[in-house]
Amino acid sequence: MKAMRCLRLWSRLLVSAAAALLASALGWAAERPDALWTVAHPRVQEVIAAQDELTPEVMTFEEILGTAVGFGPDGDLALVVYADQDHPGVADVVRAIPPRLRGVAVTVCLTDKFVALGKPTKPTPEPPVSHTAKQTPPIQLGTSGGWQYDLANGYCCGGTLGSLIQIKDTQYILTNYHVIEADIVSGGNSRVAAAGDPVIQPGLIDVSCNANNAQNVATLVKSGSLPNSNVDAAIAEVGSGMVSADGAILEIGTISSQTVLAFLNQAVKKSGRTTRLTRSKVSGLNATVSVAYENECAGGAAFTKTFTGQIIIANRASKFLAGGDSGSLMVQDVTTNPKAVGLLFAGSSTLAVANPIGEVLSFFGATMVGN
Repeated sequence: MKAMRCLRLWSRLLVSAAAALLASALGWAAERPDALWTVAHPRVQEVIAAQDELTPEVMTFEEILGTAVGFGPDGDLALVVYADQDHPGVADVVRAIPPRLRGVAVTVCLTDKFVALGKPTKPTPEPPVSHTAKQTPPIQLGTSGGWQYDLANGYCCGGTLGSLIQIKDTQYILTNYHVIEADIVSGGNSRVAAAGDPVIQPGLIDVSCNANNAQNVATLVKSGSLPNSNVDAAIAEVGSGMVSADGAILEIGTISSQTVLAFLNQAVKKSGRTTRLTRSKVSGLNATVSVAYENECAGGAAFTKTFTGQIIIANRASKFLAGGDSGSLMVQDVTTNPKAVGLLFAGSSTLAVANPIGEVLSFFGATMVGN
């Protein structure tokens, strides 16, 4: 089988959108655009059946990073297999993958490894709205933040405090496990993350690794989503008066209290610490992906976690999601009160990965804060 770079696949999105409209005309889908290519659509289910058959076998190869329902080079639905472009044995494995399975086209997409994007990279040039500056409380979210003690072996880290959720009568900041809760080894900083630890804004990476230059905005609630659950999520109870009670997000504003399912070609946006406000499209559904982690900011023992049922988003040259954007909330790309779609947590230089927001909220028994 011939493999192709993911960037070539994503350039076909307009073609696939036309195919989706044709499918609607042929009676393959409901009238609503967001009903076209959700995981409930019959044709998507056909691809999922092929995916369920192939995934357990191909995921035994270290060259394979994951699978998803997406689009092939002809713009039609396909089973997409993500392969590690840097692995020396990838060509042999690609040749062994069948071009079709159960009548479904199989496409191989070459990319680099999926990693949890907790180590921040340099922010994009100074924006009109800073996502790394210390805010005057109550702060807006989509901002730099993290665990107060997130430093190890000469490095400090941080991520994005993504959104506001509510459990019963209490509000919590929602972000990733690997942003505020991941330090589980007493290594480079002689401590592990504990319930009640301060969560700060901005994160250590943006205050010269000195927590005295940041502010405590919340306290960590140990939820332990990893490694045993299917989400990379963590929460921190909001400090009195420290976070805008309407859940406003920098450059997005208030969001809806309702959520929406992801669908292929869905226009989405996010507000994050590093790349700020960015937009993209959903390119894969029901993804099984293998994601690499560390147990502390730098130098900790590494482990790999396989997630299922994830959302894949085009991320050309890491322009949608980069290191430090982990924890960002992905929402519909609409102007007013967008609905949440997923919680971003990992990616490669061509793809981003999000937990479906419904699964995240179910894990905590929570609802979104919004209008």
